[in-house]
Amino acid sequence: MAADQVKYFLDEKDMPTSWYNIQADLPTPLPPVIHPGRMDPIGPDDLAPLFAPELIKQEVSLERYIEIPKEVQDVYRQWRPSPLYRARNLEKALGLDGPKIYYKYEG
Repeated sequence: MAADQVKYFLDEKDMPTSWYNIQADLPTPLPPVIHPGRMDPIGPDDLAPLFAPELIKQEVSLERYIEIPKEVQDVYRQWRPSPLYRARNLEKALGLDGPKIYYKYEG
């Protein structure tokens, strides 16, 4: 692979099985989301009308890696080979020397 490669096509066997949660690597936790009506931090009960329980767990988790449910992985496989893109300019702006940042363009 070229050192300046930006677009990556993954085989199904190479697809990730977990999501990376940046919260685990922040020096301090992000401030809580504030409820616009009460002006206090929201809790799981506030999110329950909008999100499934598993999504709420992911949202509040401090674990570094969150396993992608098998059912979701199966759906992801249907839409490959959508490429992943390497965010080289963002890595440079953040001064990253080791970690690599990838994203999937959904537009």
